[in-house]
Amino acid sequence: MSTTEQARPVAPMTTRQVASRRRRASAAKLWREFRASASGMSGLIFLGVVILLAILAPVIADRSMLDVTQLTDQPRFAPPSWEHPMGTDHQGRELWVRMIWGARTSLLVGVAATAMSMIIGTLVGMAAGHFTGVAGGVIMRFVDFFLVLPSLVLAIVLSSVLSRGVLTIVIAIGVTSWAATARLVRAQTLAVEARPYVERSQVLGAGHWHIIGKHLFPAVLPLVLANTTLTVGSAIIAESTLAFLGLGDPTQQSWGTILKDSMDVSAATSGYWWYVVIPGLAIVLVVLAFTLVGRTFEAIVNPTLRSR
Repeated sequence: MSTTEQARPVAPMTTRQVASRRRRASAAKLWREFRASASGMSGLIFLGVVILLAILAPVIADRSMLDVTQLTDQPRFAPPSWEHPMGTDHQGRELWVRMIWGARTSLLVGVAATAMSMIIGTLVGMAAGHFTGVAGGVIMRFVDFFLVLPSLVLAIVLSSVLSRGVLTIVIAIGVTSWAATARLVRAQTLAVEARPYVERSQVLGAGHWHIIGKHLFPAVLPLVLANTTLTVGSAIIAESTLAFLGLGDPTQQSWGTILKDSMDVSAATSGYWWYVVIPGLAIVLVVLAFTLVGRTFEAIVNPTLRSR
């Protein structure tokens, strides 16, 4: 371009483009801070490996390896060895095959139940914090009612009443575990409601949906995401508990079902330690990994924890 030519004027960015750029910058900053945490990254890498194994389960181990009618030559209760890396169960099935296929169900139930719990808790919490007067009081009494109920007992009742299956466990866990999230979101909503820009929106005539969608939800979303990673671990434990109690789908492999099978054959007292230790250790490690990721993410998005 010659010096006599004038440079073309740069078009100013729209409000949406500015907001998109800020979101990308915030996400990049969050990722940089997350990578600086050794515990968070170790938990994330471990979860990535487990999720990858669960996704590739049909490729790694064909489902026919779970068919007991095709395992007539397999030894029962074989201890871990080079030939049987994690040992075999009471029907001669390789335990590592059951663990990989069980990871699919356990992770699916944990994530789906947590998603349902987060959606219900976020909507109810924002409504309880935004609407004042009688409406807010009624919503909070509804939340308190679910808080005092023992969630595990209620989940057992729902799983017993409804037909057995993965969807039933997801509903039972999701419907009974949202109250704590609702109280957390309500507290954050009340803090956001007191900020000047929300008051200005109300003075300018903004409606409830505009304030909730444009101001409250973006403000509480980081806290909800941090709480989500912490809740997934609890959901996995709840799924394992329900399956261990015999309320899961017996046709689906899960870590809780493996523990129930080990209890039915008295593996703990019969010396078949691998039948109990391996699924139990898998649950502990996955829950620990989710907790490490959640705590790291929470420390990043929460200024109080970050300053500590």
